[in-house]
Amino acid sequence: MASYSGSDFYCDIAIPRPDLLDVVFESRRVLAFHHTRPFWEVHIVVVPKSHIPSLTDTSPDDAEDLAALSAAVKEVAGGVEQEHGAAAVTTNLGAYQDSKHLHVHIHSGGRRTVG
Repeated sequence: MASYSGSDFYCDIAIPRPDLLDVVFESRRVLAFHHTRPFWEVHIVVVPKSHIPSLTDTSPDDAEDLAALSAAVKEVAGGVEQEHGAAAVTTNLGAYQDSKHLHVHIHSGGRRTVG
């Protein structure tokens, strides 16, 4: 995939064009796909399809999206854990968050070299 220089890869590219991605899970509210520039041997990203800036920017109005996100993370992470023996689940906030759209990383295996 060509390099992206915007601020919300998920709203701009991933959600409207899942055909460009290696999708692992999709529902009406959530999309999960293999990271386009993986940092780990297995690296999946799970995002709500509605724009929520970050975990700390949620409100009661986001409850259904957050419940769907949580269920998808559980399902996808469980599959990674079963297949690879371990999985980590993380999200980033503030300056650690490159794309200002809530997203959860599910990863397993060794760190890949970037470059």
